Amino acid sequence: MKTIKGPAIFLAQFMGDEPFHTMESACRWMADAGYKGVQVPSDNPVCMDLKLAAESKDYCDTFKGQCKEWGVEITELSTHIQGQLVAVHPAYDVAFDAFAPEELHGKPQARQEWAVQQVMYAAKASQNLGLGRSVSFPGALVWPFMYPWPQRPAGLVEEGFEELARRWRPILDYYDECGVDVCYEIHPGEDLHDGVTFERFLALVDDHPRCNILYDPSHFVLQQLDYLDFIDHYKDRIRMFHVKDAEFLPNGKSGIYGGYQGWVDRPGRFRSLGDGQIDFGAIFSKMAANDFDGWAVVEWECALKHPQDGAREGAQFVSDHIIRVTDKAFDDFAGGDVSTETNRKMLGLD
Repeated sequence: MKTIKGPAIFLAQFMGDEPFHTMESACRWMADAGYKGVQVPSDNPVCMDLKLAAESKDYCDTFKGQCKEWGVEITELSTHIQGQLVAVHPAYDVAFDAFAPEELHGKPQARQEWAVQQVMYAAKASQNLGLGRSVSFPGALVWPFMYPWPQRPAGLVEEGFEELARRWRPILDYYDECGVDVCYEIHPGEDLHDGVTFERFLALVDDHPRCNILYDPSHFVLQQLDYLDFIDHYKDRIRMFHVKDAEFLPNGKSGIYGGYQGWVDRPGRFRSLGDGQIDFGAIFSKMAANDFDGWAVVEWECALKHPQDGAREGAQFVSDHIIRVTDKAFDDFAGGDVSTETNRKMLGLD
């Protein structure tokens, strides 16, 4: 068994105002809060220059050294934003233009090509940084038809997933060349939003060894999916872990779909660690038993608590849940010397 690394934290939700206005300031703050690692949003130029990281090993060595000096190490790179743009249904073109450079707005084909290149840069940058895993969103072509009326025409879902696989297959192959896993965050709004949809995609990319999962139980609580059973099904593909809490409190007016309400009023909402319903003791136990050797990365997305309070509490929460695995059985003291002769005698074979 292996001991999970951590605590670490995803910086995407924090970068902006002081003290998270520079990478140095953000890393030092997180280190002071108790974090050992940071997951870096590669789309944010305040955090890193992704293209330069893909082109320059020297830049990556300097970047790693700076982070270490600031008290943390880089756990993984995120391409959530760029990966989302690999596959965008036209219904979302206007909204998702905001994720791309201004000169690409209104140009979905050029935007998609830019996104693919960005995700490719992250593969090489991860390799240059000595990282073996990266997280991304897969994007969505079929999501608008998730709960359709009128009914979907025959073959629509199949064609959408085949196209999604066609777009990602060369990206996965390049990640394989770089020795890096693509860990898709299984997430509502993405075509890969549960186990069934992940399996459909995995089959279409021929069980690609680099096609893996970032496990975040909060997204399963909001779908009312068994987040513990999910681990048992996909333990061999779970290569990354977001530690994020959630709760689901249905009422007589609203349920899973949320009624178009803001996050505070939805029955299903994300919470700071320890404030929700997720059984993290059971999750960390399963991860330890399954030899998960990655990082426990806090992702903070609570609609109620201040982010700095959530971050400080999250570091301690994860530290308290990481299981330092044992290297011996608890009943070893009661054992004896191994002997074929003794074993045969105990079995009545002599």
